[in-house]
Amino acid sequence: MARLFFLLSGEHETLPTAELKAIFEAEGYTYTVLGALDQVLRVEADAKCVEAVKRRAALTRLCALELFTCEADSIEAIKALRSVNAGLLLEKGESFAVRIKHVKNHARHVDGLALERKFGEIILGMAEKAKVNLQEPQKTFMGILTDGKLVFGLKLADVPPKPFMERRPKNKPFFHPSAMPPKLARCMVNLARPKAGELVFDPFCGTGSMLIEAALIGCRVLGADIQRRMVKGSRTNLAYFGITPEGLIVADAKNPPVKAVDCVVADPPYGKSATTLKRTTKQIIEECLNAVHDMLGEDRHVCMAAPKTVGITQIGKALGYKHVESHMVYIHRSLTREIAVFKKT
Repeated sequence: MARLFFLLSGEHETLPTAELKAIFEAEGYTYTVLGALDQVLRVEADAKCVEAVKRRAALTRLCALELFTCEADSIEAIKALRSVNAGLLLEKGESFAVRIKHVKNHARHVDGLALERKFGEIILGMAEKAKVNLQEPQKTFMGILTDGKLVFGLKLADVPPKPFMERRPKNKPFFHPSAMPPKLARCMVNLARPKAGELVFDPFCGTGSMLIEAALIGCRVLGADIQRRMVKGSRTNLAYFGITPEGLIVADAKNPPVKAVDCVVADPPYGKSATTLKRTTKQIIEECLNAVHDMLGEDRHVCMAAPKTVGITQIGKALGYKHVESHMVYIHRSLTREIAVFKKT
């Protein structure tokens, strides 16, 4: 077990931490939370979990091996660095850089650039024939200043946001205004906790956002939509990313011709641009949750989005699901989404 820390996206208050924990659970890594700071989660876990996070996460920015956490004070930080042998993490002659990042306006009294230089000097003195290389270092030591603390360690992986930007709805061959952004779609897939190779079902597949994100982390995917043109559009988008689904079905979510899946990820229709075929969003959600219940094995998950006003948590509980968590995502003045996660027990 290793002490690790993760720099999280500031795009949402609760989703990044929830996604990270869901990835650990899906991949079978036991973990202990050592501390939760603004945009930083400190855990004790198997260091191999970093690869899973790098492959799967939408709302994590970097993963690092923790060397120490101290008060956000330059004197305390220098003392803390001298108490650990950071040089042991460098091979003979290896190049390195030190980066100190402020989260938001935390610890602005600490001069990050001056601390980077001082830390570089100290690490140079600890490591045999090490070199500082600020442009292309072989290793990077990372410090995060947040919530009155400095968390410092060796960076193990970056999780670049660029691929998600490249998969924005308008960049896909088939576009619809109701399409979910890829980061949120990936996060929802992760909250449903599938492993690579397991079957993810989206009963409202639309433009294929959920299916694409699930397939890109190695899952098998199956989609359905009541509108034929959406199924065709979804097929076009999946093909664009080289994804072959297990199937794409024109079907009503209240009675899909599917017997068994490993998890369900869904964003039912609501709003002006969506087609509800004269049913209320609440009806659609009730019918869908009822239909997928028998498809799921024990302890398998559903992650579903709905307008906050619908009360999806109560709907799920009334149908016999265990409510695991909910996250409120503000979209615009007239819509806040509730991202709800349920477990079949």
